[in-house]
Amino acid sequence: MAVVVITAMFQAETIAAQQVVWSMSANPAGENLTRLDITADIESGWHIYDTLQTAGGPNPTLISFELPEGASLEGGMSISPAAKVEFDEIFGSEIGTWEGKVVFSQTVRHDAGGKVSATVEYMSCSGGACSMPTEETLTADLPGEIIRAAEPEPAGKTSRGALWAMILEAILWGFAALLTPCVFPMVPMTVSFFLKGSENKAKGRFRAIMYGVFIVLLYTIPIAAIIIITRLVGGDAVTSDIFNWLATHWLPNILFFVIFMVFAASFFGAFEITMPSKLVNKSDQASDKARGLGGVFFMALTLVLVSFSCTGPIVGTVLIKSTAGEFWAPIVTMLAFSLAFALPFVLFALFPGMLTKLPGSGGWLNSVKVVLGFIEIALGFKFLSTADQVYHWGILDREVYLAIWITVFTMLGFYLLGKLKFKYDSEVKHVSVLRLALAIATFSFVVYMIPGMWGAPLKALSGYMPPIETQDFVLDRYAPQAVQAPAAGSDTVKYGDLLEAPLGLSAYFDLEQAREAASRENKPLFIAFTGHGCVNCREMEARVWSEPKVRQALEDNYVLCLLYCDDKLQADESDWLKTDSGRTLKTIGKINSYIANRDFGVNAQPFYVLQTPAGKTISTRGYNLDADAFAKWLQQ
Repeated sequence: MAVVVITAMFQAETIAAQQVVWSMSANPAGENLTRLDITADIESGWHIYDTLQTAGGPNPTLISFELPEGASLEGGMSISPAAKVEFDEIFGSEIGTWEGKVVFSQTVRHDAGGKVSATVEYMSCSGGACSMPTEETLTADLPGEIIRAAEPEPAGKTSRGALWAMILEAILWGFAALLTPCVFPMVPMTVSFFLKGSENKAKGRFRAIMYGVFIVLLYTIPIAAIIIITRLVGGDAVTSDIFNWLATHWLPNILFFVIFMVFAASFFGAFEITMPSKLVNKSDQASDKARGLGGVFFMALTLVLVSFSCTGPIVGTVLIKSTAGEFWAPIVTMLAFSLAFALPFVLFALFPGMLTKLPGSGGWLNSVKVVLGFIEIALGFKFLSTADQVYHWGILDREVYLAIWITVFTMLGFYLLGKLKFKYDSEVKHVSVLRLALAIATFSFVVYMIPGMWGAPLKALSGYMPPIETQDFVLDRYAPQAVQAPAAGSDTVKYGDLLEAPLGLSAYFDLEQAREAASRENKPLFIAFTGHGCVNCREMEARVWSEPKVRQALEDNYVLCLLYCDDKLQADESDWLKTDSGRTLKTIGKINSYIANRDFGVNAQPFYVLQTPAGKTISTRGYNLDADAFAKWLQQ
């Protein structure tokens, strides 16, 4: 019999005690799944307390479950309504309570029938009077005949917050691309094209809208086609492998780094990068000849080809960041980018007179170009940093990375003040209010980064900086720990000489070794599917794990296991894993990525799993920067 302790309220029989009546029903919830719906009917004027222990507060409600052999809890518990949290004058602190009727739902996975029992401990209060803590045992029967149904969608997909953050970033990049020198000259060309034959207003509006649709499709369809074809040919695993390769392999990362440096040099005036004139001219000529939808399409194609010299690196940035999510994330982010990019051109096509309100493309446009050049340099080093971390080269540690960014943005600040001039810059006779504001923001950013050279966490940049563990010099004030302690109960942590846990936490990097330690120490297991190049993983560690209540829970209450899904080093031969298709996985990253997909149906990072010492999954969680919610989740 497996015993699992959970903070919640459950019962199976109907019991009336201490002004609370409990009942529980078992309901089919899918293949091999039963949902236990527990109802607490609380007498008017009375209340019971939340599942969290409050210092100096009342006894929380606690449950210990005894399950039949082979049964396990599936996911976390849902409670409706949520506990009402307010200041309690008796205990002098914020405490959550329930009144009236509360329903708790917990799913159990089982292959056969059997009896489940629960021991509930709770306390009820009314005004200044409280009952003694009460303990009661309840039972219910799990059905022996399993209802066959569609398997629920696995937890842990790209979180809604992470996806919206990527979409917002893509939209901002789409608007920023409009200011690039390759794109701005296309505005008068667009106006000129749509002024011709604009007598029919209804037809003109339709052509203008289709212009935007074609721009969006030309940016989105290629990436969507790649994803769909790879999924049809090889399934999720192949698509995931392609994106993993694109995001973490040294070749595309070094290639993107070089491209960003080349484009930065071009923006500074070293040379001009243009698409082949023959290709652009043919597209332009086709748009002139065809006045119908064909002409609109070729006009959109001309815009995409002409602008790609400047938007190419921006598109690469949008795509690379989104590959850490689910397979559809790059499609959604590219759609967001292209919608933002296309919108102004649709407006100019609808209202050609707006052109007269735009400033001329003079020296200000070259200044925008130079500013983008500085930003290109800073962003380009992120690709080099990813390859450096994944392959453990050790050439771009955190202080080196920071030194480069500090230098780049300092030079940008001086440029905005007119102290630096490039080849095609106009003379800056005075500093405008806009330039001054941008210079102040830039230098403020530099000042923010400087303490990072001594180990300040720089949480706002945690997703872009190499981990602080790579920094040679860290002041004691900011250091998580001087030396990472070996995991308890183990002489040697497998791959511990290559990998390191954040914040000085003690961790394992091999799932089987971690499960053995959890069983030996009788501690639950915390599994983190992460990656060296995962921006959201670094943000979670810097903003959530670093919170004292979260870090303390990970340190004291769990056996921690970090599984890097993008590490390129070869695993020990004993750890090589053979897939269902017969393919043998040999690198640490591929093995861990396959485990995440096989056991939990996910290929996005970060993804967190709580398991019992016996290896049964309690609950899962994805990217979410709410530290309080994360701490509460760990208390399961």
